[in-house]
Amino acid sequence: MVSVGSLWLPILLSAVFVFVVSAIFHMVLKYHQSDFKALPGEAGVLDALRKPETPPGEYMAPHCGSGNPMKDPEFIAKMERGPIVLMTVAKGTKPSMGKSLALWFLYCLIVSVVSAYLTSHAVPAGGPYRSVMRFAGCAAFLGYGMAVMQASIWYNRPWGTTFKNMFDGLVYGLVTGGTFGWLWPR
Repeated sequence: MVSVGSLWLPILLSAVFVFVVSAIFHMVLKYHQSDFKALPGEAGVLDALRKPETPPGEYMAPHCGSGNPMKDPEFIAKMERGPIVLMTVAKGTKPSMGKSLALWFLYCLIVSVVSAYLTSHAVPAGGPYRSVMRFAGCAAFLGYGMAVMQASIWYNRPWGTTFKNMFDGLVYGLVTGGTFGWLWPR
């Protein structure tokens, strides 16, 4: 068995490579620009949210509260009338990507550590590149690509956006698997 500690270099480099590839996807290829649309009447909606000083959090409208709303005629009417809103409210701040980029890199490291852990239990030192690539890449794809489906299933995120994110996750998985295969202990 290979120790996870001995895999510090592929862990670090795969996280760096994924970080760079994600920057290329978002800043050069820009195919994620269509993931969000402008909200009609944005100024009025934002003013309406400011008036009650809506605190940061996750919100749904119509909100069902407690009990069994699926049988409540008033709630059913609200749902049928629409629209149904699922939103995240954050406090106002000056635009900055620093914190999000730092958290993204930390997430890349975590996915790489988990990939290292799983692969270290499946492939011995000196294992073939393809085996290392398969295990590390699959583990990374699970971390980057599969969990995003929940947003479309439960929160109505457009499936097109989810499939783009899953494609990104597949590429990130291939990058991670390739890095581990290249630097696997011999």
